[in-house]
Amino acid sequence: MNPSRWWTETTAALGDLVPLPLAALALALVTALVAAGWYTFPRWVPRRIPRLRRRTRNRPERVETVSAAPAPAVVDVPPSAVSPVAASDLADRLSADGRYAEAVRERLRAMLHDLTDRRVVWIRPGMTVGEVVTAAGANRPPVGPPLAAAADIFSELWYAQRGATVDHDHRMREHADRLRHVLATDESAEVTW
Repeated sequence: MNPSRWWTETTAALGDLVPLPLAALALALVTALVAAGWYTFPRWVPRRIPRLRRRTRNRPERVETVSAAPAPAVVDVPPSAVSPVAASDLADRLSADGRYAEAVRERLRAMLHDLTDRRVVWIRPGMTVGEVVTAAGANRPPVGPPLAAAADIFSELWYAQRGATVDHDHRMREHADRLRHVLATDESAEVTW
């Protein structure tokens, strides 16, 4: 059968069932709905599509998943509100509970409190981790490497939403210790001058 003939016979059969004005109205309505959906596309699509997770057996360590909510700002607490020791203690408690992603976040906060207490960097609300690392590295270059490594771990867990493990917490603890050591040696060098 010829495509032209098929089209003619199909539209004739459809015309016998549905009057032409009603078919034109239905076509206009469908076109308007598609156009409205296309125009408002991001608003009606779910923000996060659920994923199926594979179950693994004999997992050697507990892995914490990070919620799909937007990551909180790194500097959402004023520097004077919480001491670095209190933030470190909270990180230790979270780590003991197996909440490694939150422990990593609190260790980074403790590091940032150390930097602000020693006047290495002035942290403004809304600054990103990268901006803080850049500013601290520019003001005092020796603090750059441990702070950048800690920021990478934080970004991997909170922005890339990878699962947090004990290893992340241990590495973050090592970077915090290195930063404290660098700040202590840097202060003693300033005093002797």
